[in-house]
Amino acid sequence: MAFGHACASHESARSSVRSKAKSSAGPWPPAQLRSLVVVALVGLVMACAEAPTVAESVAAEPVTTAATDCEPGGPCSTPLPVRMVVVAMFERGAPSGDEPGEFQFWKERLPLDERIPFPHGHHDLYWNAERGILGFVTGIGTMHSAATTMALGLDQRFDLSQAYWLVAGIAGIDPEDASLASAAWSAYLVDGDLGHEIDPREMPEDWDFGYFPRHTTGLDDPVRPQPKGELLVTNMALRDWAFAMTKDIELPDSPELKAARSAYTEHPNALKPPFVLTGGHIAAMTFWHGQLLNDWANAWVNYWTEGATDFVTSAMEDTGTFQAITYLDRIGRVDRDRFLVLRAGSNYTMPPPQVGAAENLLNENKGYAGFLAALESLYLVGLPVVEEISGNWARYANTLPSVDDVASAPAQTDGAD
Repeated sequence: MAFGHACASHESARSSVRSKAKSSAGPWPPAQLRSLVVVALVGLVMACAEAPTVAESVAAEPVTTAATDCEPGGPCSTPLPVRMVVVAMFERGAPSGDEPGEFQFWKERLPLDERIPFPHGHHDLYWNAERGILGFVTGIGTMHSAATTMALGLDQRFDLSQAYWLVAGIAGIDPEDASLASAAWSAYLVDGDLGHEIDPREMPEDWDFGYFPRHTTGLDDPVRPQPKGELLVTNMALRDWAFAMTKDIELPDSPELKAARSAYTEHPNALKPPFVLTGGHIAAMTFWHGQLLNDWANAWVNYWTEGATDFVTSAMEDTGTFQAITYLDRIGRVDRDRFLVLRAGSNYTMPPPQVGAAENLLNENKGYAGFLAALESLYLVGLPVVEEISGNWARYANTLPSVDDVASAPAQTDGAD
């Protein structure tokens, strides 16, 4: 991949070699210098010819025939019958073969081996025709996730009317509830952007937070307005089924994870090995961090869900994605009752004791302590759900799964277990 970027311009490469040769021309005779330049340029050109760019690698992947029968955005008489949409939010580079983002494990392992051009979205789509599974990357933030989900939902190349949707992404995780790489199924999706805000330095002395719900006097206002985008609730029964299917999966642990969580001495759940749970999710375009904002997130989720769930995970997209699904459901393009959210903790939402919020956030920005482990947890927990639905389509095409389908599934209450 490094060659793909380094060789983007042969002329700049030649200029670089000439410049280096010129700067060191003193001790070299002209004939020898010319020979060195020629050898360097030949080696560079050969390397460029052999190393494909990300774009070239993607373009070389097969394009599914059925999808190319129809133009993106145009009518289509042969739409692909989709059973499952696996939703990731970002990929770090190429769809496969390099450092993974949220999408790569799904593409390589399912596999999703047929590329479908998606010029009106964030990222090309990938398809497994045998299983009827479509891989979809929304882009980061509710702005991208809502727009790209709507673009996919209206694309006539796909029949999504019976498709199940699995959002599988990394998240910040509250150390009060869970540990790094733990995976949480969420039905309560709370938007963290819609609200009033004043600078905390200007707020009344008896206020806890400067950010509070619209049309209220604060988070303690007993007159709670009806949510208008602040709260979206997915199919709770489907969430409970997915949890019952996966609650006993043993997630990988490692010395690195143990070291990262060992600092959270005041949070017993943060010290546990990774596990599967349920809990509330907050989606906000701002990447926030710290004890005070973690307290706000808990209060915010508690307010909008009327105490029905606890804040567990934080990310940036899911209210936008599900809002688009809700609109698409109204015209029969999708079924909003077939939507699942799974988030795994790549980092904690607040620092450990004796560490400042800014220090911890800046350190995490160098690389989330649980990033790769969270990606692995997402795949390990999400895969049984994907395989069960796509592999038993005669059963689930017209009938949604139920907790009763899972042997010995216990009654489930929302929140950390």
